[in-house]
Formats: sequence, C-alpha cells, structure tokens
Amino acid sequence: MNRFLNIVLIQSDIFWQNSAKNLVKYSKRISEIKEEVDIIILPEMFTTGFSMQPKDIAEQMDGNTVQWMITTSKKTNAAICGSVIIQEDGKYYNRFLFVHPSGEVNYYNKRHLFTLAGEEKVYTAGEHKLIVNYKGWKICPLVCYDLRFPVWARNVEDYDILLYVANWPKPRINAWDTLLPARAIENMCYTIGVNRVGVDASRLEYNGHSAAYNCLGEQLINALLDEEDVISFTIDKTHISTTRNKLNFLKDKDTFKIL
Repeated sequence: MNRFLNIVLIQSDIFWQNSAKNLVKYSKRISEIKEEVDIIILPEMFTTGFSMQPKDIAEQMDGNTVQWMITTSKKTNAAICGSVIIQEDGKYYNRFLFVHPSGEVNYYNKRHLFTLAGEEKVYTAGEHKLIVNYKGWKICPLVCYDLRFPVWARNVEDYDILLYVANWPKPRINAWDTLLPARAIENMCYTIGVNRVGVDASRLEYNGHSAAYNCLGEQLINALLDEEDVISFTIDKTHISTTRNKLNFLKDKDTFKIL
C-alpha cells in the first residue's frame, strides 16, 4: 500500500471530434512531466469534446484511444484515466476508463446523463458504481453531471478518493466550485475534479476550475482559470484515517437502496 499518491491533472482545451490530434496533444503534455507520478487524470470525453454525435466518432474498447492509454500507462508507470465515447453491443456510452500500468482496464459508464443537452437520447446510462483498487487506495470515479446527485456518490464503500472528470461550462461553474468541496465533506474523502477549457462546437465556453479537496473540504490546489494547465500534487492516506478516527461522521450515515 502506498501512503502517498502523486497525481497529475491535465486541464486542456479539446480539438472538436478529432481523436488523433487530441492524443498527440496529450502525449506531448505527458512527456513533459518530470516528477514521479501515480495517476494522470484527463477530462470528460477527452478525445472529442462533449459531442452528441457518437455515431461517427465512437470507439471500441480495442480501439486507438484505449490502446494509447494502455501504452502510455505502461510507459509512464502511472495509471491514466478520463472518459471516452465507447460503442458496445449497439449502444453508446460516456465511459470513464481507468487504465493500470499492468494493462488492466476498469470502466464506469456515466449514470446521470445530461438531459439539458439531450445526452440521454443518444447514450445509455450506467447502472453500477465502480470502486477502483489501486496501490492500496479505493477510488470512486464519476462523470460531470453525476456531481449534482449526492445519493449516487454516497460513500457506502469506504472509498478514499472521489474523482470527477467533466466538460462543465462557464455559466454554471459556481455549482462546480460549490459541489466539489461538499462531496468531500459529506463523504470524508479526497475529492478531485478535472474540467476542460476552451470553446466547443456548440459555442459553450469552459473555464477550467480543476481542483482537489481534502476530506474536510479544504482546497489543496486549483488550476489556472481559462487556460490549459498541468497540475501536480500529492495526497496522504494518513489524513483520511486521522480525520475519520477523530470525526467519524460516516458511521452515522443513512442506509438506503437505489432502485
């Protein structure tokens, strides 16, 4: 088990529906990382932008992006993660992929599809949470709109990290800034959010605000506003155990079943 995890967030603009150009860009950013890294986190739909046209751009699980993630993870000896448009069994998914240096791939399909953009009309919602076990840490990955639904995120699995990747637009960024620390406080875990920047084909503007919070809701880092940024930081598992032992609020949580 690793007491510390070294994490890198890549807050990036995204070439619209152009996987090849985006992968070249991320490869360059990752090659410039000099410190030892355990996890590299990319935004939601990091190869395409938040597109409602999956028919022409969706990939398979053995496609170029997943292979690139496996190769990059092995090369850097770091897990790499983010969400990608995946086609499987005739359905499209906004799928979070967590790729281990060993080549193992864990995935989570976005549960809460963004009806304001019609995401539910073209994508299939996920039905199961994922808890990734990595270097002795338990990580719960979620995607963008999931952030607004605290019941789904509730820490009933005793996870250590709640991880959101997003294309969260500037007009609603206050909600992002408010809900990330709220999730950290109520679940007594590290909470990390990685958002994009730039303007997409729908003329939606994104201004980043990628951030990380400890389990008391205290902000650890924040990215540059409106700009691409690569942020490195380290989290300590002792913080979780010390805080939970002193303030064991999770023992009083409600029990429930999601139907």
